[in-house]
Amino acid sequence: MTKKPTKTVSKTPAKTKAKPAKAKSVRAKSLKTTRKPKMAAILPVPQLDPAAPDAKVLDRLWSTIVARQAADPLISHSARLLSRGINKVAQKFGEESVECLIEAVAGNREALIAESADVLYHLLVMWVACSLRPEDVWTELKRREAISGIAEKNARPVMLSIAETRKIP
Repeated sequence: MTKKPTKTVSKTPAKTKAKPAKAKSVRAKSLKTTRKPKMAAILPVPQLDPAAPDAKVLDRLWSTIVARQAADPLISHSARLLSRGINKVAQKFGEESVECLIEAVAGNREALIAESADVLYHLLVMWVACSLRPEDVWTELKRREAISGIAEKNARPVMLSIAETRKIP
């Protein structure tokens, strides 16, 4: 009988990836202790330009939306939105709000301006769909002007039940 040659197995371990795993956990541990929370940069807010358009443009836009609600939905975007009902109007407002948030977080100033205009337009369409007038909101804002935001929030009644939410089809 001939003996088959046997392979010799070294007792020294081959290089493994165990070390990087250990290094990773040490690194993760050190990051937890040394990383400080990021603070949002506080940018200076420029003064209002007296020659720039003012918020009265919102009142005019609201009036235009009211006038267009009876228009042909094939011609008027406002009429088309309003003809679909409050659920669709609210859904569209929500979509535009999210797009605005995304641009704000991304720091894209020009896109944030454009998306903000979309949000304001769709907010006004929602007001029309709910039979609100701008002065209803302006009156509420004026009422809050003299009150600290924290005090105003603390004065609100506590809601005992959680509002039911439904997915809009």
